[in-house]
Amino acid sequence: MNNAFHKKYIILFLLVFLSMPAKAQMTSNGYGFLDIPVSTHAYALGGMNCSLIDNDIMLADQNPALIGPEIGMQAAASYMHYLGSGNFGAVRFGKYAGEHGAWTAGIRYLNYGAFDGYLPDGTSIGSFTPSDIVFEGTYTHDITDRLRGGVSYRMIYSNYEQYNAFAMAVDAGISYYNEEKNLSLSAVLTNMGGQIKRFDSQYNRLPFDLRLGYMQTLGNSPIQLSINAWHLTKWKLPYYSHDKNKPEEMQTVKSNFFSDLFRHLVFGLQYSPSDRFYIGLGYNYKMRTDMSAYQRNFLSGFSLGAGLKVRTFGVGVSYAMPHKAGSTLMLNLNWFISE
Repeated sequence: MNNAFHKKYIILFLLVFLSMPAKAQMTSNGYGFLDIPVSTHAYALGGMNCSLIDNDIMLADQNPALIGPEIGMQAAASYMHYLGSGNFGAVRFGKYAGEHGAWTAGIRYLNYGAFDGYLPDGTSIGSFTPSDIVFEGTYTHDITDRLRGGVSYRMIYSNYEQYNAFAMAVDAGISYYNEEKNLSLSAVLTNMGGQIKRFDSQYNRLPFDLRLGYMQTLGNSPIQLSINAWHLTKWKLPYYSHDKNKPEEMQTVKSNFFSDLFRHLVFGLQYSPSDRFYIGLGYNYKMRTDMSAYQRNFLSGFSLGAGLKVRTFGVGVSYAMPHKAGSTLMLNLNWFISE
């Protein structure tokens, strides 16, 4: 690969990194839905996996560098029944771009179900349905035989009753894959950008994040282990907890070295005897502790899923139960138009 291309690619990444907003004023967090995966494979392995190697264009939201010319021409659709009455859907199309590149484009729609609306004096104003729509595109290119870089761009429109907002975000990632050792290493900067139109007078900050990923086959077995780290822009990740046997007591804030450490990590274990079948199990300690103030159950933080590819079609399913009163079920369908 020539030096001119290397220089062009480095400049592109620098421009992307410098596009992060540098605001001195106080802002509030928002847009947490951007962290909800659209890939059943990623959801099965804990809900976040930026190092997962699979011929699935839905993985572009985990790390844009996870797709490449091996996708051929592919279309995919995803549906998730989320906690409560949430229904999320996504469609995506992708295609190779020469021998070393690929692109995808898609749309996500998140519907949170009907809510009852009231004025400050208690007068009912009927029901409303908050929703978010995300338009996104990804481009990737092989830097070397084992190293790949990619960039994703998103336009985000949110409508919550009479309030609406518009934001733009960029992800930039790299992926290293050693096929002989079945070793994958990755790094990605997610949700760089900001609001163009605010809901009201206050800015809502996008969940900018630095993530690192590791995944490797264990010896000569068909088992792969993955460890991914996220929320690396800050160390302390406190959470609220309470004793379910003492409901009269107020919630307490928990934060110590080990809880902060494990809230940064997502673990996955996968059985994959071939590239056409997998069973995955994930553990997300942050999800488990986030639910500690909301009557979690034994399964909180765990996720399970499986996927199968037959000829030109692939199907995936994953399941998690973050809360004893609610669970999430996710389905993926892939159509491999050409490989």
